[in-house]
Amino acid sequence: MLDSNIPDFSMPATSGQTFSLNEQLGKIVVIYFYPKDSTPGCTTEAQQFRDLYEQFVTVDAVLLGISRDSVKSHENFKAKQSLPFELGSDSDEAVCTLFGVMKLKNMYGKQVRGIERSTFVIDKSGVLRREWRGVKVPGHAQEVLDFVKTL
Repeated sequence: MLDSNIPDFSMPATSGQTFSLNEQLGKIVVIYFYPKDSTPGCTTEAQQFRDLYEQFVTVDAVLLGISRDSVKSHENFKAKQSLPFELGSDSDEAVCTLFGVMKLKNMYGKQVRGIERSTFVIDKSGVLRREWRGVKVPGHAQEVLDFVKTL
């Protein structure tokens, strides 16, 4: 997928919005996929993106967090963590499938399907420039910001 155009997609998001990739042309788009609202790793990751949000805006980047949680769950998570960016609800896994982030994971000795924590940076013309898969949260948001600044 790297260095290729990402097909347009739309999804329900927080703040009563529908996020459409094509509507973001002309901006850098940072999409991060995370397993579940209000879990420890996902909360820490969201907080790190939140804390760097103004710096992303300065370089003309749009942030979108995506999980399979409902918009209602996202609204609660967004409010509780004071997130200044939108969260997209991918309950039918269409966007997760597009980016290939659904994986079998081991949870308490059982195999479960879930989102592999991943981040994608799409440039102003809609081309995928960088992807991180199997993300470890500490320092990740800063690493993404550092990359975005090179575009």
